[in-house]
Amino acid sequence: MRKMAVALLLALLPGLALGAGGGQKLMDAHVDVTDTASLQRGAKYFANYCMGCHSLKYLRYNRMAEDLAIPENVLEQYLLWDGSKPHEPMHTAMRGADATEWFGAAPPDLSLTARRRGADWVFTYLNTFYRDDDTATGVNNLVLPGASMPHVLWRLQGVPEPVYGEAANGERHVTGVKVADGAGALSEEEYHRVTRDITNFLAYAAEPIRAYRERLGVWVLLFIALFTGLAYMLKREFWKDVH
Repeated sequence: MRKMAVALLLALLPGLALGAGGGQKLMDAHVDVTDTASLQRGAKYFANYCMGCHSLKYLRYNRMAEDLAIPENVLEQYLLWDGSKPHEPMHTAMRGADATEWFGAAPPDLSLTARRRGADWVFTYLNTFYRDDDTATGVNNLVLPGASMPHVLWRLQGVPEPVYGEAANGERHVTGVKVADGAGALSEEEYHRVTRDITNFLAYAAEPIRAYRERLGVWVLLFIALFTGLAYMLKREFWKDVH
């Protein structure tokens, strides 16, 4: 039993390290996969800003449309812009070889990212890009330093400037980011709403059945509570004459 517990802990350690974001304090995404309006907006933002590079190979368009109450005509008009069919998985049109040549590595599939790293990690990642002229893309990221991904939402947010702190050894390091007023098309609150919608959508994509599972879980717990009460009363009835 002890060996099993140790093995389970060792299996969880990589995921915990990823979720910690390399020591960067994570922001609270407040995801809610029952918020259909947020998921619909997140699907729109993902299609417009993310699917040029990233795919969701475990999610089909028609499954997403059914879960998110997206009419078929809206799906075909606004989300199937690359000629994909409704029954097909959400693949990116970018070839892996081209991505490797342009960015140094092929962008990962994001189907399970929210489960592997956590929704808070995704939300913090989208909100902690900062200007770094020493990188090929001109930006860096607090949660994933050295990431080859450009800041694709910079027109909405603007390009944040790094905020420096001083380590114990006297060296400067980036401790935060700051966006000048009016640097992007959206205010800070509006930008956070956009990135929260994207994060919420990725949380849904990582487990499309989650909302149904959570609703079903309530009924299962109620059934267990009712059955426990009935079993207890039955036990009392059977044992009342034993003594």
